[in-house]
Amino acid sequence: MKKGSRVKFIETDGGVLLVPVIPLEDLFGADKDSKEIVYQMMKELREERRSDG
Repeated sequence: MKKGSRVKFIETDGGVLLVPVIPLEDLFGADKDSKEIVYQMMKELREERRSDG
């Protein structure tokens, strides 16, 4: 986190969690390292749906 970052406070049994709120613009390209895995997962889901129908 950096100065000025937005956070969300979540109360749990173990205490209060500070969760950073990440703007969508900062997530652009976040999947670049997992692109092939995500495409494979989507392909498998499509195949499962076709076989269930």
